[in-house]
Amino acid sequence: MRNGDALVRLSAGDLVLTLSPHIGGSVAGFAKSGADLMRRTPPEALEKGVVRQTSAFPLVPYSNRIAHGRFSFGGEHHLARNAGEEHALHGNGWQLPWSVADASTSSCRLVLEHSPFGCGPGGSDGWPFAFRATQSFTLEPRSLRVALSLENVDTRPMPAGLGWHPFFPLRPDTVLAFSASGMWMTGPDHLPTEHVAVTSDRAFDGGRRVECATLNNCFTGWRRRARIELGGGLPTLRFAADELFSMAIVYTPAGQSFFAFEPVSHMPDAVKRMDSTVDHGLRILAPGETIAGHILLAVG
Repeated sequence: MRNGDALVRLSAGDLVLTLSPHIGGSVAGFAKSGADLMRRTPPEALEKGVVRQTSAFPLVPYSNRIAHGRFSFGGEHHLARNAGEEHALHGNGWQLPWSVADASTSSCRLVLEHSPFGCGPGGSDGWPFAFRATQSFTLEPRSLRVALSLENVDTRPMPAGLGWHPFFPLRPDTVLAFSASGMWMTGPDHLPTEHVAVTSDRAFDGGRRVECATLNNCFTGWRRRARIELGGGLPTLRFAADELFSMAIVYTPAGQSFFAFEPVSHMPDAVKRMDSTVDHGLRILAPGETIAGHILLAVG
């Protein structure tokens, strides 16, 4: 294990998890006997701090997009439109360095303290409320447990959400399986447009080859269980998420060698749709209040 601007390496059995706390509290690699179970982070991405090329990163204090980086909640707020997007994306937790609070050979807890003062990604344009976020990683010989929490340390109520954004290698025989009752259709700007029932051409109930789907959609009513058959002789991964993560986003960009399956607590652009959408999923945290949840990734 190394701290500071270096990597933290956890191991259990033949599983190895590598964390990069200073690059958005991200995962730099997850492997079994040297074989990648998540997309491997290129060395140049670690050198340059390119979070979007890592293996996984936290979504805090909200998931996905806020349209044009503007919303009204106890005042008008303008967020930085990060990552070259038209909209604010994935909160600011992935844009900031996290601290190692404690660590052992098989576990690590990362902490982010955000104060909405100053300017830049960690200042008032990053998120207008003070919060404390934690990520706890626990590695066992056949599983990885990720626990996320978000505490409002501001003096005002705060809209809040959580999620985790892992990327997986994509092969011709990679299969994703999960059950969901609904999904949000999206427009060209990836914002939700209409909530519809999941149709057979978009369903993953019995398992579906990922390369046959081009999606960037939020699924609702999923059973908080999913299976990923990585293919190529690699193990099967099984997700189990708790109740906080009531939705899942599937991101399968065309022509890429990776895809993402993201357990999240709310729909995209939720902070601007609380009045018009019943099941938006976003929480309102009173000062001192916390939301927390965990995700178990079993390696079969």
